[in-house]
Amino acid sequence: MSCRDDAGGGAVAAGNRRGVPALASRNPDRRVSRPMSLSRTEARAIAAHAEPYRRIAIVGSGSWGTALATVARRAGREVVIWGRDAETVAAIRERNENPKYLPDIALPEGIEATTDMAEALGRADAVLIVTPSKTLRDVCAQMRPHLVPGTPVALCAKGIEAGTALLLGEVAGAELPGHPIGALSGPTFAKETVLAHPTAATIAFEFSYRDRLDPHESPATRLAVSMSSESFRPYISDDLVGVEVGGAVKNVIAIACGMMSGAGFAENTRAALITRGMDEMKTLAENLGGRRETVTGLSGAGDLTLTCSSTTSRNMSLGTQLGQGLKREECFDGQDVVVEGEVNSVSVVDLAAKIGVTLPICQSVHDVLHGGADITRTFRDLWSRPIESEPKGMGYLFEHPFGETR
Repeated sequence: MSCRDDAGGGAVAAGNRRGVPALASRNPDRRVSRPMSLSRTEARAIAAHAEPYRRIAIVGSGSWGTALATVARRAGREVVIWGRDAETVAAIRERNENPKYLPDIALPEGIEATTDMAEALGRADAVLIVTPSKTLRDVCAQMRPHLVPGTPVALCAKGIEAGTALLLGEVAGAELPGHPIGALSGPTFAKETVLAHPTAATIAFEFSYRDRLDPHESPATRLAVSMSSESFRPYISDDLVGVEVGGAVKNVIAIACGMMSGAGFAENTRAALITRGMDEMKTLAENLGGRRETVTGLSGAGDLTLTCSSTTSRNMSLGTQLGQGLKREECFDGQDVVVEGEVNSVSVVDLAAKIGVTLPICQSVHDVLHGGADITRTFRDLWSRPIESEPKGMGYLFEHPFGETR
């Protein structure tokens, strides 16, 4: 894996030494989506002067929450985990382990753990929410009375809220007014992260005008510096929408890859689904105000490739079991396992319908999981859709000789 930065810096406004794009608004709090353009020297200067957060709270004591607590502690931060399960919390606090989610792995010393939300959040300088996406609104409501005003909050779950079709950042923003809301996302399996395998992720917050004038003060930069270590490398983004869309849609595409793998198909099929799935991610992100290029980064292409390549992913694993002919209730040996892509296949398709976007792979997964559609017939129909152009800008669409227009 290469962690080398791109050296180039784009054109900047005349007289602007920091490379901040010229903006029409004079409102310092106005959120803008134009990307930063910094030279290598400027980027290094910013990183050198960015102040890390002293104390980070992790809301959620599952495998990924514990992994992120480990990352922050290795980076030298004070860390506290909040969890509902008293036994898990006690194991983290007293024995430096999480036997329920990460058995036989020693955690760094000094990670605090509690079931008391007020204790967890009362002195936190930044907060990471690492709970299932369907619980986000309720968790934010629990957090609200205990947060220090202005504390930045990064979402580490991936999805779109069922019923409202809102991105999780919108949900958190509504429930936690006055707090900068961002996301941490990327190709990250919890166990490998805890074991200090070299790992990279994207940290995204919207950048205000002030953030562009002083990017070292932005929540994205400060949190990236706070989490950085020899084995964990964050990248900074201002495209929260693009990062969130990538994280939500990739789980659905991973189920599709699993279904085809379980049904006996191999690398050609998986490569096609990953590539065309990425196009669906780009289409949705762009239509919601994100940037297509964000989807080619860690939070999109990176996460998609990882999730679609290993049954370590619950999404890929569910698809594989269904493709092998198991009924949903038989998957995971009958255990009640939360699979984000299963939930999000509904909300992703609903959101696409609301804004008039077609996502054929996501729709196919939805039809199998929630419409009782046959896997073989559904994916045969997917492959015999009208023939399209690539790139899409050519604008061609021709009838497929073996298919019907869906």
